[in-house]
Amino acid sequence: MKAMVLAAGEGTRLGPLTVSLPKPMVPILGRPLLEHTIGALSRQGVSDLVINLHHRPEAIRVHFLDGARWGVRILYSPEPALLGTAGALKPWRSFFDSTFLVVYGDNLLKCDVGRLLQFHRETHASVSVALFWRDDAWHSGIADVADNGRIVRFVEKPRQDDLFSRWVSAGLLVVEPEMIDRIPDDGPSDFGRELLPCWIDEGCDVFGYKLPAGERPLWIDTPEDLARVQAQMTEG
Repeated sequence: MKAMVLAAGEGTRLGPLTVSLPKPMVPILGRPLLEHTIGALSRQGVSDLVINLHHRPEAIRVHFLDGARWGVRILYSPEPALLGTAGALKPWRSFFDSTFLVVYGDNLLKCDVGRLLQFHRETHASVSVALFWRDDAWHSGIADVADNGRIVRFVEKPRQDDLFSRWVSAGLLVVEPEMIDRIPDDGPSDFGRELLPCWIDEGCDVFGYKLPAGERPLWIDTPEDLARVQAQMTEG
């Protein structure tokens, strides 16, 4: 199994912590956030990773090298200008030649990838978006999910007075390779803001996998979030 791990963001809301570090390298229990993610992917059968880089890229390269220490092969995709969460896939069209994962590298994921892939196969989805229930959903991309699991509407960071759902993107997608050809070539493009709403409107098979309560991700957007996650991880 292959995965694109998105690690190019600057994480400005974390303040001084990310001046000298990319956000995915912020330490959680003494190890970089991204190390937790790569370890989890490796344990679940993901063998080949592409990591995109932009802010302080050498911090990631020097730490992970070729990935052998974690039982994976890592390739790097430098982005002098940011390509967006979806645009990051375009240079790797020929590499992602079968069903693959897109993993946002700035969240701490706990998903059972096997169950997610089973859902993806059973629904014959072109894209499956892992979702979790979040009370303050306006901070995330929200999905309106039909009874059969199909996403019928998706809005990135809606207004608080336009919350039609509290099921939000967990930062983990399963994607079929042919969908890369539907990503525009002219400039950056983003899954949440542009492509998911567009693909849904076009009738593409975009489905939402609702994570069990025990698999909800831990998000780290602010120093307060970081303190909360550190405390939760310390408590097990």
